[in-house]
Amino acid sequence: MIIVDNALKECAAQNRPVRVGMIGAGFMGQGLTNQIVNSVPGMQMTAVQNRNIDRALHVYEYSGVQDVVVAESQSEFDAAVERGAAVVTEDPFLICHSDHIDILLDVTGSVEFGARVVLEAFSHGKSVVLMNAELDATIGPILQVYAKKHGVILSACDGDEPGVQMNLVRWVRGLGLTPRLIGNVKGLQDRYRNPTTQQEWAERWGQNAAMVTSFADGSKISYEQSIVANATGFVVQSRGMSRGVEAPESIMDVHKLWDIDELRALGGVVDYTVGPPGVKVYCLAEHDDPKQRHYLNLYKMGEGPLYPFWIPYHLVHFETPNSIARVALLRDELAPPLGGPVVEVCAVAKQDLRQGDTLDDYGMYMTYGEAVNSDEMSEKRYLPQGIVQGCRLKRDIPIDDVITYNDVELPAGRLADRLRAEQYRHFRGENWLEKYLQAPEGAKSAVGG
Repeated sequence: MIIVDNALKECAAQNRPVRVGMIGAGFMGQGLTNQIVNSVPGMQMTAVQNRNIDRALHVYEYSGVQDVVVAESQSEFDAAVERGAAVVTEDPFLICHSDHIDILLDVTGSVEFGARVVLEAFSHGKSVVLMNAELDATIGPILQVYAKKHGVILSACDGDEPGVQMNLVRWVRGLGLTPRLIGNVKGLQDRYRNPTTQQEWAERWGQNAAMVTSFADGSKISYEQSIVANATGFVVQSRGMSRGVEAPESIMDVHKLWDIDELRALGGVVDYTVGPPGVKVYCLAEHDDPKQRHYLNLYKMGEGPLYPFWIPYHLVHFETPNSIARVALLRDELAPPLGGPVVEVCAVAKQDLRQGDTLDDYGMYMTYGEAVNSDEMSEKRYLPQGIVQGCRLKRDIPIDDVITYNDVELPAGRLADRLRAEQYRHFRGENWLEKYLQAPEGAKSAVGG
């Protein structure tokens, strides 16, 4: 971060700001626009896309920006940027295609829409920063293949939990320790929460009730820990991780929840707990040098063999500009998958579901997501939580049962389904997923055949 702030100051001094095009204008997009406009020299929120144009206009109004142009064509878009105006549009491809945008930022939380926009950005030479854990966890590895093909970067973001955890892991490794467990912290875990139960809380903070539900029911943390697992090679001990076990009151005692020999045997584990207080993410690591263990004990880190390192907060949109700058100025990507998926997120019935039901989206009434190792995901043909919306059930599903591909009819022609099939074929050499696709191009590459 010390390097990033100086790099941005240089951009400001030379009047060549990092020009950001943001897809989505929800609660986080509003805060992020305000942050960049008013607190980040050397960066510019150049354009905002949203299907509701009034919402896009609002994020600029909220940030105090008055010179805003609504663009419906590429020529209108580029002309407005050239004269220094901010731009809003309903068309995300105007941002993807413009030579006046340096970085595309996705804050939508949509898998299908996000996939289309990201691939379009790649094809026009643009790197992408994701505040879209759902997309990253569902098809991030294959999107990373396309990013490399086009010579661009696909990165997670600082501030959000996967980025905070990966920053901590890099720092701990830099101290010479070996991470064994990477933990995320929740204040509440109830897999049966829904937009009705969460509406009052969402309204109090001006957030979307479905998004808030995905926090409460465990879906969001499953996406987040899948991203961290794919970036480290770590696994989950079992489907659903610890399912929100309550942590001890002190972070110094959290290591007691796990057996170090099992963590070593597995090569590292991602998990989450409810609590401890004052901790947002943590990393349990060991040091193989007894001389250094002596020093760690002296420095109040405990007697080991697992030493806790933690961050007490995550500041989301306050920190996201750091990752934008890291990608744009230093080509430093945050939380890239090492290869194919290691952990994925499967869909589980939140209530008794009936044959003929059409599933609603994540964060709604019908399903919640659980992190599961990819070997189990593939062997049992689990349906990903990121693509549940619009799937039609072919049989009854009892509450808390995992939904499989055999249980549903997929909507025809979705890009996300084709990308998942390609992801399995590319990394695992498996073709079984393609038989479930209803689109004739299912057996082809997602873009370009």
